[in-house]
Amino acid sequence: MNKVSSILISIILFLTGCSLVEKETQQEDEAIVIQPEIEIVAENLQVPWSIEKVNQVFYLTERTGSIVKVENGKMERQQVKLEKPLAQVAEAGLLGFVLNPDFQENQMAFAYYTYSDNEQDQFNRVITLRFESNRWVENDILLDKIPSAAYHHGGRLKIGPDQKLYITTGDATVPERAQDIHSLNGKILRMNFDGTIPDDNPFKNSYVYSYGHRNPQGLVWMDKTLFSSEHGQSAHDEINEIKPGANYGWPVISGSETKARMEAPLFHSGDETWAPSGMAVLNGKLYVAALRGNAVREYDLEQNTTKAVITGLGRIRDVFVDGDYLYFVSNNTDGRGNPDENDDKLYRVYASNLK
Repeated sequence: MNKVSSILISIILFLTGCSLVEKETQQEDEAIVIQPEIEIVAENLQVPWSIEKVNQVFYLTERTGSIVKVENGKMERQQVKLEKPLAQVAEAGLLGFVLNPDFQENQMAFAYYTYSDNEQDQFNRVITLRFESNRWVENDILLDKIPSAAYHHGGRLKIGPDQKLYITTGDATVPERAQDIHSLNGKILRMNFDGTIPDDNPFKNSYVYSYGHRNPQGLVWMDKTLFSSEHGQSAHDEINEIKPGANYGWPVISGSETKARMEAPLFHSGDETWAPSGMAVLNGKLYVAALRGNAVREYDLEQNTTKAVITGLGRIRDVFVDGDYLYFVSNNTDGRGNPDENDDKLYRVYASNLK
């Protein structure tokens, strides 16, 4: 049974422009997952990566190099003028995106993208974007020359409760870089909004906030505690509590392995593969997009349990919480999924329906 036939999409259209995916039951790991009612907010997206929202307007980055604005059920694909050509390798492109806290006044945002330089070298950079003349324009470079490769670009951007910009970077397929605090690869980085290094970073004159990461793709705070999701090697994907200056072990340890002065994950997938990406917090629990896992997963820190709460929609790249709703985007058009007609989509589910 394919993904289309596994869900029922009604023809009821809501005034918000959403359509409904009805309840169903699914089999996963020999347990019944009750699928909640899910609304489709937008569709025909092109490899969406990040979800941002201000008031009732969504902004979604697409890896192909656009930003999609969704307002009142209407979708507008906006041009992004970058100074460098986007890299064409797997997982690369326009990735992380977060609006400046004063966006409504200054029309500024932060972004992370992978680019090709002279058709030989490939890097990631963190920039500011300005929205002007109905398009986004690269404004300032905050951090450049983050080494890149065919895989493991990292790319998540988030603004912390301390009003600093946090950035995840992958190891760029060179694992030993993750243990080198002088390398920008395999890290969670922290900077001021102007690209300078905060005085209270754990390593002097360094953007490095934590290290020993393989390919972290999610960040979220709960009660001022930072959590990250990370792709492991051959499964052993991780959910970590991030402490400033701490070493998360890659490539020395992974999964249940331990070593002095290295942090073990709160959760890991064992021999399964989650491929966790974007993260959000709702009602005291972590919700994480799972790509290979084809799910939105819930992580209960008090009970030390995890389960899939949304399945049957393919690869999920990012999640976002606003009020009583959890929003998420599929990623079936990224070359590794099996897209249905009108994929990819932005969905939402009412929080009380998550069981």
